[in-house]
Amino acid sequence: MTRAPPASCRPGRRSGEEPLTQHLVDPHAPRDLTAFIAELPKAELHVHHVGSASPRIVSELAARHPDSKVPTDPAALVDYFSFTDFAHFIEVYLSVVDLIRTPEDVRLLTYEVARDLARQQVRYAELTITPFSSTRRGIDERAFMDAIEDARKAAESEFGTLLRWCFDIPGEAGLEAAEETTRLATDDRLRPEGLVSFGLGGPEVGVPRPQFKPYFDRAIAAGLHSVPHAGETTGPETVWDALTHLRAERIGHGTSSAQDPKLLAHLAEHGIALEVCPTSNIATRAVATLDEHPIKEFVEAGVVVTINSDDPPMFGTDLDNEYAVAARLLGLDERGLAELAKNAVDVSFLDAAGKARIKGEIDTYTAGWLDR
Repeated sequence: MTRAPPASCRPGRRSGEEPLTQHLVDPHAPRDLTAFIAELPKAELHVHHVGSASPRIVSELAARHPDSKVPTDPAALVDYFSFTDFAHFIEVYLSVVDLIRTPEDVRLLTYEVARDLARQQVRYAELTITPFSSTRRGIDERAFMDAIEDARKAAESEFGTLLRWCFDIPGEAGLEAAEETTRLATDDRLRPEGLVSFGLGGPEVGVPRPQFKPYFDRAIAAGLHSVPHAGETTGPETVWDALTHLRAERIGHGTSSAQDPKLLAHLAEHGIALEVCPTSNIATRAVATLDEHPIKEFVEAGVVVTINSDDPPMFGTDLDNEYAVAARLLGLDERGLAELAKNAVDVSFLDAAGKARIKGEIDTYTAGWLDR
């Protein structure tokens, strides 16, 4: 059994169908931890709607839309999802986005993502959705909202997994996308019941955060939480911009925060969590190797970290694998992994009763496992 790390190295302070096609397990994780992780109740806070489409679903959508360059053979998607850099990842990602063309496509994708999350014992997930990518392609905005909400309700009823939405601005599409996303997120006639937060994704280079301040101000005024991506492929100044101009409550990735001790201290002091996605950072070349990933620096600085899968099938991973990676990088035992899982619950936007319920499940499961 792996020894538990000292308190300063804990994971931050806290204020069916066929198996998954890509269900990899970190080869360095102890076998007992692998089994523990597989049944550990979890929350997922940084996972993208389209980016969660499994090879089976992507190939089905590609077959529906044969004019796409996306392969229809699931096996061929392994090579297709091999990225040379972040820009290439965005190019491939957008080609998959283009497969979502009808409300039926939206509903299928959303429901199947929920099914895959449920298989990993995910009790609650905040799914990042980019509605602009669908409405600009001609999907009726009301039909889009109805599709995701129908899938959300079905997922809760059939799988027991609670889904909530983060509507994010695709930064590369500029202020037009920001205006449209904000309208869709704040119009009471359109705003879906499951919407809880507002984000900003896409490339960071050449897409400064301050220009999006008016849109985040409107979203926050409408009761949404601010969760932009920042510091994934740029320096810590982008994280500062997200905090200062966008009033970020959590930071998507925040990888470069480790370069700025003052920033780490600020994040720790204010309980601003980082949504860490280790395998994603390697796949997009944001970090060279897993051993160089700064997650341990975050934890040692007292920053709250949560573990997430980002765009799991595209990166050949899933949430279970990301927990196995974190266990190795942080030297966690079962109790440490349980605390890491509770971090995500604590900084989620679930109501207090829901948080207490899931944390209770984590504690009960962990105690039962250790008493075996």
